[in-house]
Amino acid sequence: MSEPRGFGAASAAHQDRTDGPDASTDAFDLIVVGAGSGNSIVGPEFDGLRVAILDDGEWFGGTCLNAGCIPTKMFVHVADVVTDVDQGGPIGVHSRLRRPEWAEVRDRVFGRIDAISEGGFEYRDQRSPNVTVLRESFGFESLGDGDRPHVLVSASGARISARQVVVAAGSRPRPLLAAYEPDPRIQDSSSVMRLDELPERMLILGGGAVAVEFAHVFSSFGTAVTVAVRGDRLLRALDEDVSRRFTGIAAERYTVLTGVSAESVDARPDGLRVALSDGTTVETDLLLVALGRDPNSDTVAAASVGIDLHEDGRISVDTEQRVLSGGRPVPGLFALGDVSSRWQLKHVANHEARLVAHNLLHPGELLSDTLSPVPGAIFAHPQIAHFGLTAAEARDQGLDVVTVTQEYGSTAFGWALEDDSSACLLVVGLDGTLLGAHIIGPQASILIQPLVQAASAGTGIRGLARSQYWPHPAASEVVENALLSAEEALRERTT
Repeated sequence: MSEPRGFGAASAAHQDRTDGPDASTDAFDLIVVGAGSGNSIVGPEFDGLRVAILDDGEWFGGTCLNAGCIPTKMFVHVADVVTDVDQGGPIGVHSRLRRPEWAEVRDRVFGRIDAISEGGFEYRDQRSPNVTVLRESFGFESLGDGDRPHVLVSASGARISARQVVVAAGSRPRPLLAAYEPDPRIQDSSSVMRLDELPERMLILGGGAVAVEFAHVFSSFGTAVTVAVRGDRLLRALDEDVSRRFTGIAAERYTVLTGVSAESVDARPDGLRVALSDGTTVETDLLLVALGRDPNSDTVAAASVGIDLHEDGRISVDTEQRVLSGGRPVPGLFALGDVSSRWQLKHVANHEARLVAHNLLHPGELLSDTLSPVPGAIFAHPQIAHFGLTAAEARDQGLDVVTVTQEYGSTAFGWALEDDSSACLLVVGLDGTLLGAHIIGPQASILIQPLVQAASAGTGIRGLARSQYWPHPAASEVVENALLSAEEALRERTT
């Protein structure tokens, strides 16, 4: 892999350009801050523009590729294989696999991931003549106004400008709030998958998607996992029934401590001693901090130039993904992904990138983000997929709805699994509108899609089950039966 060219090489290549604020500023037509979904914007349509892609990360290509959804799911697949065998007793499989080889699995995952990352950098750095890659952190020095360009400056003093800038700087793991000295035994999601050795004991702080996915992975690899969460259950933001079902299942695989947070971390030669808010302590070999993610708006100095921010630090944008300042869109300035979206999801960032690409090229024909609903999936064991309102949220909004819970165990697929804990839950308005869907169980991330399609199209649930064939005895029958049950519930309520 070639060395990053850095700002010096970029300046030499463009030293004849002096149309920026002054001769010391390297001028581009488009600057993209971030090499994740932002990188995908720069297609052949931009070949006529001088483009700078800024990425100061350890690996090129963004969080999802290098330290997020893709490598985690490769680890999850191994964990699923092991867990399915371990839990095979109810169907007559009384066997135990030898624990997976951590180093072998890790090297397979990152042998593929790192090659893709390096190839992506090489393509942009060496084979995209109109693109300059700058592996340095830049923040805004000033905002443009349509006539004057936006100006960014790096820590080393390098200055660049462009009349069009896309901020796709992503987010980063939220640090542990309790005071502690830096210690390699304290990890976050960006580094824990590259561990040299598997720990015997692991304490995970947090009860969200990242926490439960890693709890699934490391417990299946043989680590004694403890998850500590401030709330009364895991995945508290989800539908309460789904959340409680999941917490009960998880507690059978690893230790779940509820109603606690970390107060302090005492680093000792033989491990870490973590003091919890209830007065107890947990001894562990590794502490994984999974307390959420913070948007990287501060790393681009957004507040210092008057960019509007949400309370959580996200950059404020309108429906066209234009960055707002004083409530008004800033000419030529866009943001997408985790740095601006309340949905920290790769599929949302990718959609926003396509939208921004169009709006950069067609400023007189701006497209708005109208996609709804936004589905999410959690790749723990069991899987969870969801979108829209929960039953409690519908009640809180004063909506008159019917709710349906269809158990996997009522289908032939569920019989095959001897499943007594998985279900599909629907929240439906009295006019038949599908307001929310929540699935916990095998293949949930796939089963949710026909419901997403129905909600997106606004077709309602009436006739949806009867207007198509559902393969028998596939898992999708749980969705079919849930829709049929919802139709019946609507008839009972409206007649």
